[in-house]
Amino acid sequence: MSSSICRDSAVAAGLDQSQLKRLAEVARSTAKQGGQELMRHYGKLSSVENKGRLGDLVTNADLAAERIVLETLAARTPEIAVLAEESGAQGEQDGLRWCVDPLDGTTNFAHGYPFFATSIGLTWKQQPILGAIAIPFLNETYWAAPGLGAFCNEQSIHVSPCRQLEDSLLVTGFAYDRHTRLDNNYAEFCWFTHRTHGVRRGGAAAVDLAFVACGRQDGYWERGLAPWDLAAGVALVEMAGGIVSGYQGQTFDISTGRVLASGPDLHQQMVEGLAQVNPLSGASYGAPEIQAMGS
Repeated sequence: MSSSICRDSAVAAGLDQSQLKRLAEVARSTAKQGGQELMRHYGKLSSVENKGRLGDLVTNADLAAERIVLETLAARTPEIAVLAEESGAQGEQDGLRWCVDPLDGTTNFAHGYPFFATSIGLTWKQQPILGAIAIPFLNETYWAAPGLGAFCNEQSIHVSPCRQLEDSLLVTGFAYDRHTRLDNNYAEFCWFTHRTHGVRRGGAAAVDLAFVACGRQDGYWERGLAPWDLAAGVALVEMAGGIVSGYQGQTFDISTGRVLASGPDLHQQMVEGLAQVNPLSGASYGAPEIQAMGS
């Protein structure tokens, strides 16, 4: 592609190829460490707590993996700021920043469902540059950077060549506040389910994006996501030859919490589908709330 979110961000940040290679290796090895720590806790959790929203959980595994990841990043890249899901922001957030999700798919993990990951993405002024996603149950670590490409372990990956919506397998998710917001993705889920081979709901945005990058899924859309959900996966999809945008096809903006990612031939069809099924789909996240469940 002539324009790339990740390449443009790398240039703006002043990163040369040797720096990108080093930072990609940091992301890759650190994400793998986080994933290994998750597997030490898998199936034997000592604590599961609710963070205040229905279904928004944190476990001792999240905290243990995040501690290892943050210690490693601080030792290897002390000059780079961090935004981590559990411990928050450290350092200047509008420069180079690691976005860390130590356990994406906590609800899955807490139930023993093996669809979870450690995700580490590097951003510049809120836009992705590179990242890595470790899916430890599968022994897979996905990583990507401008000038290097996208990989699963040592194997180069590419997005699906799917050309038609009716031939596609899509994936999506539902935000934690789906119980109280009208803009909750249910209508889009039904619309695409009736027009494709199917729509999966994995429950871990980082894994969903990794699977789009390697062609296991043909396209992905979701709302209500945080920077740590998106930074690494967006880099993966772009470097694997895919297109990442907002719901209307506009330039991706991590602050909206919305993403549409697919192979090049499918992208416009997904944009048109979202626009057709829900006029709210192009708006910023925050549709009216439902008054009360069951009212």
